[in-house]
Amino acid sequence: MIHKSEEQPLLPFPLKPLIINDVLIEEYEIPEDQKEAVLKELYLFDSVPSLEDEFFDLHSGKKFKVRDYRVTRENGQNWLVSPYYEDGGGTVIDWMPPDWADE
Repeated sequence: MIHKSEEQPLLPFPLKPLIINDVLIEEYEIPEDQKEAVLKELYLFDSVPSLEDEFFDLHSGKKFKVRDYRVTRENGQNWLVSPYYEDGGGTVIDWMPPDWADE
């Protein structure tokens, strides 16, 4: 039996349309002064990084500062994604240490 994930509550920020590969999704417009709190709420792993930390997006092949993350709303779920989400769909599980790019 396949279980459908429960819908997550909406975040308290405006949403704007975002089209990726001809699919309409939505992206939250998160004010800079709220980015740290949202990161702490949505980060899937134990050690939440600083907004100044750098990661490597495995799908786009590019480095980024955590503060540039984005949050999308897709199929009733909130997704923490890289700033290069359109380049390959890199979500938080695809954020690697910055030296990953050198390997």
